[in-house]
Amino acid sequence: MAVNESPIDAASLARLAADSGLSGASIVLAPAGLAMTGVAVEPDRPLYPASMIKVPIAAALALRCAAGDFALNERITIDAANLTTNDAPSPFVAGYEASLGDLLHGMVGASDNVATNVLIDVLGRASIGPSCEHLGLRGTAVRRKLSGGLPLIDDPAATGRNSHPAGDAARLFAAIEARSEPGLDLVAAALEQQIWNDKLSRGFWSTDRFAHKTGDTDEVSHDGGILTLADGRRFIIVVYTALPANPETDLRFGAFARALRPYLGT
Repeated sequence: MAVNESPIDAASLARLAADSGLSGASIVLAPAGLAMTGVAVEPDRPLYPASMIKVPIAAALALRCAAGDFALNERITIDAANLTTNDAPSPFVAGYEASLGDLLHGMVGASDNVATNVLIDVLGRASIGPSCEHLGLRGTAVRRKLSGGLPLIDDPAATGRNSHPAGDAARLFAAIEARSEPGLDLVAAALEQQIWNDKLSRGFWSTDRFAHKTGDTDEVSHDGGILTLADGRRFIIVVYTALPANPETDLRFGAFARALRPYLGT
């Protein structure tokens, strides 16, 4: 398969999603490569990105480390003001000194909200979207810190909701897969260490590898990343939904991946 050939058209992709219980999803599927083209279903729909926003934050940090603005071994003291709940226990407690590298890996691999909030402070939220614009991101902005539950974290500098649509997520994953900029290998490594594998991962084959990120709230549920098949071929796949994050929605993601997988070849 040539790098610019898609294994399925947009109408069929939307139908597979609907049949799997993911009606109205924003979806991007493309063979990986610098000349990435593929198929998309409502890629610019303005769904709240939830924890998908952590990937451009990681990319911005990695790019600025590569440029010499920061060092991965630089240590940051965790401020109690950035504490919030997480789905997994966080090592980032008030007063702990964490390296920027540890914060990046915790934010992506374990989806740690405290690490995310610390890095928003380190980078400056207004700089994150512009740092990634040259990678093709058109609608990405970090406007507020993340909260793992109620009450929401106190964030006086918030300017609205974060944005990172499925199309931007796909373009960023393509850049990460291609290592198109120095430093993006750090983000790829963090994606490969993902501990949350209850969505698309459950529908792929045991011989597949999926380096990815999920995003969940009471209103949205997302998954996306870089799928590598046993023969080495790679695909970028992103699925955003306006469905609540719960076990039933996770099963729907798995059903969609299971239905899609035969189209990608053996």
